[in-house]
Amino acid sequence: MTAGSIKRQNLNIPSHIILIVWSLVVIFPLWVMVINSFKDRLSIYQSPFGIPEKWNVSNYSAVLVGGDFLGYFRNSLTVVILSLLVLLVTGSLAAYALANWRGKISRSIYFFCIAGMMLPIKIASIRILELVRFLGLLNTTWSLIPIYTAMGIPIAIFILTEFVREIPYELTEAGIIDGAGRFQIFFRIIAPLLRPALATVAIYNLVPFWNDLWFPLIFISDDRAKTVLLGVTRLFGQYQTDWSKVLAVLTLSAIPVLALYLMMSKQFIKGLTAGAVKG
Repeated sequence: MTAGSIKRQNLNIPSHIILIVWSLVVIFPLWVMVINSFKDRLSIYQSPFGIPEKWNVSNYSAVLVGGDFLGYFRNSLTVVILSLLVLLVTGSLAAYALANWRGKISRSIYFFCIAGMMLPIKIASIRILELVRFLGLLNTTWSLIPIYTAMGIPIAIFILTEFVREIPYELTEAGIIDGAGRFQIFFRIIAPLLRPALATVAIYNLVPFWNDLWFPLIFISDDRAKTVLLGVTRLFGQYQTDWSKVLAVLTLSAIPVLALYLMMSKQFIKGLTAGAVKG
C-alpha cells in the first residue's frame, strides 16, 4: 500500500464518521416508530426506546381490518401516482420546449416558472380553495392532483431543462433528417435519455406529496376521499391519543415511499451526479 493511498484513506475517515452519525440520526426516529407500533399504549410510556417484551400485532390488524385505512392508502396511492405522472409528462415537455427555444421570451418564461421554488404554494390557499370549489372538486381526491402538479412544476422544469440542454443537439437533428416530428423525437430519443432526471424529480416530489396534510385538510371532509395522513387524525382524541395505532399507520405509510425509492434509487443517483464528472 502506497503512502498516497494511505493518505486518501485517512482523509476519508472524517467523512465516514459524519455519514455514520447522520445515518444514526435518520434511523433512530424510524426505529422508535417501528418498535412502538408493536406495543400497547402503556408500554410506550413505560419504555419508549426499548424493544417490546411482547410483540403486539393487534395494532396492525385493528388498523387494516377494523378501520378505513385501506381506503385511505388507496386514495393516497392514486393521488400520488397520478400527480407524479402528470408532473413528469408536463415538466419534461415544458423542459424540452424551453431548452430548444432560444430567446429572451423563453428565458423569461423559464425564470418565471422556477420562481415558484421561492414562493410556497400554501400562501395562496384561500384562492386555491375558491378555485377548487368553483370547479366542483371539493371532497374529492381529484382536487389534489392539479395542486400537487403545480407544487412540483418549478423543480421539475429546473432539473429537466438543464438535463435536456446537456443532450447533444445532433440527436435531434438526426431525427429531423429522418423525417421525425417534434413529438416523435421527444418520445423516442429524448425521453429515454431523461430517465435519471425523471427519477430524481419523482423521488424529490414523492415525499412532499405523500406526507402532505395541509391541502387534504382544507379540501376533503368526506371519509371516502381522505388520504392516509388525514385519516390518522381520526386517532387523535380530545383527551387521549391511541399512539400504538397511530405509529402502526405511520409505519405502513412509510412502506410505499421506501419501496419506490429502492426501485428508483439507481436512476436517482445517476440524475444527481449527471454532469458532475466530465471524461
